[in-house]
Amino acid sequence: MHAPRVIIVGGGAAGFFAAITCAEANPEARVGIYETTAHPLAKVRISGGGRCNVTHACFEPRELVTRYPRGGSELLGAFHRWGPRDTIAWFADRGVALKTEADGRMFPVTDDSATIVDCLQRAASAAGVEVHTRLGVRRALGRPPGSDAPPLFQVTLTDDSNVACERLLLATGGNRASAGTLIAESLGHTIEPPVPSLFTFHIDDRRIDRFSGVSVESAAVTVPGTKLGAEGPLLITHWGLSGPAVLKLSAWGARELAARNYEFPLRVNFVAPRTRDAVYQELAAQREAQPRKQVATWNPFGMPSRLWERLVQTSGIAAGQTWSGVANAALQALTETLTTAEFTVTGKSMNKEEFVTCGGVRLREVEFKTMESKVCAGLHFAGEVLDIDGITGGFNFQAAWTTGRLAGLAMAG
Repeated sequence: MHAPRVIIVGGGAAGFFAAITCAEANPEARVGIYETTAHPLAKVRISGGGRCNVTHACFEPRELVTRYPRGGSELLGAFHRWGPRDTIAWFADRGVALKTEADGRMFPVTDDSATIVDCLQRAASAAGVEVHTRLGVRRALGRPPGSDAPPLFQVTLTDDSNVACERLLLATGGNRASAGTLIAESLGHTIEPPVPSLFTFHIDDRRIDRFSGVSVESAAVTVPGTKLGAEGPLLITHWGLSGPAVLKLSAWGARELAARNYEFPLRVNFVAPRTRDAVYQELAAQREAQPRKQVATWNPFGMPSRLWERLVQTSGIAAGQTWSGVANAALQALTETLTTAEFTVTGKSMNKEEFVTCGGVRLREVEFKTMESKVCAGLHFAGEVLDIDGITGGFNFQAAWTTGRLAGLAMAG
């Protein structure tokens, strides 16, 4: 086989997977990863609370792509070529078994992200991949457009040394200031402005004050005046609201919420999927069935008791009030509090377990069968340097494995 020189910019999940794939597919290839920091695979190590949410047990590509606010249509064919089943099998072949949790997230059975990091590093070493740390790529110059010569890049490293390669993969993540997006732009690509995705909401409101750590199993959150909405568990934090419902909403609304400078109203249904009318009827039934029970201590929805008591109080129902004494107006007020409570969001915080952005290389400028640039021959992309991002639950890693795999096979020649 031909022995191409392949340079991979970025030592994260996508970069490592592409490097391993390329080196295994073509043992003659010289494959090198260049990572600016001293710690490759750092995001893999910290993800999922240190457990690494490797992928998601969603095996139908048409369903899988619905978990991607950006990039879903482009990933459809890619997931047919390499999807979660392939990822599971790849790790299993290397001695790493994955388990599926109730919500579909998949983790190593060790519950330790080091298992995934070690596996990738061992596979890279066995395949002959050269891993350079504390050494990144500063810039790259390609062949002039229209040249008949084979692709060739002159790459300048951060120590000012230079190296040439025939294939160049950008896998640096979605940060606007990253070398990946800067190099892509210099080689003719359009960059969709990156903004944060998967973030939590700052809210200062007495209804949730001092309830940090309290969670609701099934809630719905919406932004009035928009089409944005999501359902799932909701977590109260010391700065506001988080949990899967909020993280999903932040992913789908990443651009719109950034345009609002992260200041917007948020409507919460604490007892989703129940509707307002259904909740009113259920509360009225409680009034008939349990007239002597105190409202604040008799919770018909299985909510955390402290939160229920606070919501009852803020609805104007006095402490010690029994169900028999609750007038229709008070019942209606409690219904509104439970199903359409409105909060004011005044900012965001990044989810500490995941740092994800939307934005990056414009997708229509990339051939998704090979992850190769349509505007610069020999240039490939993988991972979040592309304008692709998924909701929380292992979907961003799956996109990294898939795009890395396809890029690696193509670069192997």
